[in-house]
Amino acid sequence: MAVCARLCGVGPSRGCRRRQQRRGPAETAAADSEPDTDPEEERIEAGSAALSGAGGDRSAGPSSPPRCSLLELPPELLVEIFASLPGTDLPSLAQVCTKFRRILHTDTIWRRRCREEYGVCENLRKLEITGVSCRDVYAKRINPRVKSGRFMRILPDYEHMTYRDVYTCLLHRYRHILGLWQPDIGPYGGLLNVVVDGLFIIGWMYLPPHDPHVDDPMRFKPLFRIHLMERKSATVECMYGHRGPHNGHVQIVKKDEFSTKCNQTDHHRMSGGRQEEFRTWLREEWGRTLEDIFHEHMQELILMKFIYTSQYDNCLTYRRIYLPPSRPDDLIRPGLFKGTYGSHGLEIVMLSFHGKHARGTKITGDPNIPAGQQTVEIDLRHRIQLPDAESLHDFNELSRVVLEVREQVRKEQEQEQEGGPEDAEGLGQQSPQPCEEPPAEPAQAPGDGGAAAVAEPPAQSGQPFVLPVGVSSRNEDYPRTCRMCFYGTGLIAGHGFTSPERTPGVFVLFDEDRFGFIWLELKSFSLYSRVQAAFRNADAPSPQAFEEMLKNIQSLTS
Repeated sequence: MAVCARLCGVGPSRGCRRRQQRRGPAETAAADSEPDTDPEEERIEAGSAALSGAGGDRSAGPSSPPRCSLLELPPELLVEIFASLPGTDLPSLAQVCTKFRRILHTDTIWRRRCREEYGVCENLRKLEITGVSCRDVYAKRINPRVKSGRFMRILPDYEHMTYRDVYTCLLHRYRHILGLWQPDIGPYGGLLNVVVDGLFIIGWMYLPPHDPHVDDPMRFKPLFRIHLMERKSATVECMYGHRGPHNGHVQIVKKDEFSTKCNQTDHHRMSGGRQEEFRTWLREEWGRTLEDIFHEHMQELILMKFIYTSQYDNCLTYRRIYLPPSRPDDLIRPGLFKGTYGSHGLEIVMLSFHGKHARGTKITGDPNIPAGQQTVEIDLRHRIQLPDAESLHDFNELSRVVLEVREQVRKEQEQEQEGGPEDAEGLGQQSPQPCEEPPAEPAQAPGDGGAAAVAEPPAQSGQPFVLPVGVSSRNEDYPRTCRMCFYGTGLIAGHGFTSPERTPGVFVLFDEDRFGFIWLELKSFSLYSRVQAAFRNADAPSPQAFEEMLKNIQSLTS
């Protein structure tokens, strides 16, 4: 028993595992009525004390401090200690002794665990979130069509619920699905953010703003929610459709993959049939009617997307994605961006940095370039100095500059394959790049703080920018000053991702939150704006895990 006490670190305990394993039910019940002491342990301690008092233990000295145990601490101090421990350690702590088990029923401990580990800020008794009642949050954010009376009938029984129930039966049970996910919807993909929202776990689908307003904030749509309808019983509800929440199911397929299923697909149907469903979807997806879209090719793409995505309204599979890791020498902070893609509308792209290259990976896609593919790749070794503002209007002049850099890149790649990277570096030094020649009279952007971020001379911190004549852009409200430009390639392909090809282009960095890409062959310009959102549980555990994630989502559409 002394060994058990030393392992537990709390002194004698009638709840010690080694003793419980040797007891039967009758012995265990009898032990519960005994005091939290062990005769053998008391005898050992008494003998040690007598020996010490008699001078038997000369090494300890006459003023040895008295031995103290955690069991002797007051309960309020134990509550404070236990509340600072991870919630996953508390069940093991409850098996140490009866006193610990009783203290761990204190709801203050579990409330703090819910708040610190999952961000739960609600009070189960007051149901307030910064002064707004929980039912108001539900009515405004989850399902605006639900009336207050109906909400009261489906409101969980918070009066008989504890934070321990919330932690163990909801948060801990479904912790593996928190974070960012990409739904498997063919070439279209998507962005799902599963978060702890109030006393719910909600899967929010992030949708780009309506085309072509790339600087507008993202739109949100709840797909499912999980909460405790009854004590110790978590309920999954599908939020798809227009008839309110209904019965659903969540299943963790394997590591970093889960699926959702709707058990009442009739809630997805509308009384007006498919035509009414399409009109409603079009207003939500594009913010307009089909009559407002005069381009026939664009109408075909919209109809195709509705028909395809509507097949996935009852069952979906999601694969985890991570936000790109950030390094001090990155050109700008990596992350998610909204970008214009012609007739396909706005799409979500992940910008990440990989040494001397940067990549834009599609999180949402289209039938030409599906989600998961690298839409653009930027060579950070090859700066491009744009022509002056007057010459920049000439597309042929811009094309000449870019093609010269492409030829240089090609020669360096051949040299690297033949003689190794050392010779390739020497070739790059022998052929000055156009970007290395500073302009005679560079224009300084008012208030541009980009020079400090990229350690560039002040003379090159900003330059005028205007699209050449003949280059189309969905959004004409692009910045007229850029920090710097780099050579890059953009991926283009036919319908169904046929004959994919990387073509030359120009990566244009405007500021920390916006960049653009000129597709030379398409004579098109895409503008990208950062997704301004804070994502929890979305960081990659390691750079290797992020690289592996990129390979996985790309292989699914290759």
